[in-house]
Formats: sequence, C-alpha cells, structure tokens
Amino acid sequence: MGPAPGGVTVSAPRTLEEQARAVLERCRGAGVRVAVAEACTGGLIAASLTAVPGSSAVMERGLVPYSNEAKVELLGVPGALLQAHGAVSAEVVQAMAEGLLARAPVELALAETGIAGPGGGSAQKPVGLVFLAVARRGNPTVVERHVFPGDREAVRQSACLRALALLQGQVDQP
Repeated sequence: MGPAPGGVTVSAPRTLEEQARAVLERCRGAGVRVAVAEACTGGLIAASLTAVPGSSAVMERGLVPYSNEAKVELLGVPGALLQAHGAVSAEVVQAMAEGLLARAPVELALAETGIAGPGGGSAQKPVGLVFLAVARRGNPTVVERHVFPGDREAVRQSACLRALALLQGQVDQP
C-alpha cells in the first residue's frame, strides 16, 4: 500500500491463502512441525494450510474439538476448568494448546475457541469473541483475546487470519 501518515509503511492485508503460504514457508525453513485444534473455525485453519502443496512437510495434524467432551477426551482439558471458565476462555484455550502439544510430535500447537455467532453471545462473552493460543516446547504459551466484528463468516475468517499470523510469529522464538 505505501506510507501511512507519520511515515509508517502499511502493507495490504493478506488473504487466507497468502497467510497460510507464509506460515508454511517460515515453518519449513525452520524445520518446525505444527498441529492445530480448532473450535469455532471448524477446521478452517487446517484447511487453509493443507490447501497449499507441500504442506505435509509442516502440518502434522488438525483436530476440531467442537464439544466440551471432545476438548476433554482429545486434548485433556480438565472438566473443572471448563465448568469454572467456560469453553470460550483464556484458560481453556491455553489448556487446549498445551494438551495438543503434549499429544503430538510437533514443535508448535495452535488452539482456538470462540463465539462465531450469530447466537450464543452474552454481555460477558459477545459474538465475535475468540481466544487463540500457541504452545511451543520449552516456552510459555502465548494467549490472545480478540473480539472480531461482522457475521459468522467474517468472525471465522478473521480468527483464522490472526491465528496464522500468531503461529508465524512464534516460529522464530528460541
């Protein structure tokens, strides 16, 4: 795009395909393998990564633990944690990422959970609320909270783009 006011260069937002390619290139170059656990995006992150030829060098597995039972059974999220904080929370997304990392032969595990809408929101947890987490062996888990605007598809797309960017940012961490 070019310089914005104040001389800061602003780049055009990436498409899902561009962001997925960038993540895969960075991971491939660093020899990093990835696993993802997606709730509100329902597999969109894994689909965007695996749509790129050669992604099998990076993408190890993807799970869609949509129900609370799946989060407990597949990722080891404690039921008490779900009861105390709800499925859409920083605590649960962190447990999802760390549980996936413990169960997969990868260096990075990404997890997300949220409320894509149009229903299901509340004053405390509005539609568009998404929590993202990336766990990396030997490092603290990074957790982010976002409230994305728009309809269900816009929330899911925004969550996917931000998740891929977060993942890409964690590749170079020691």
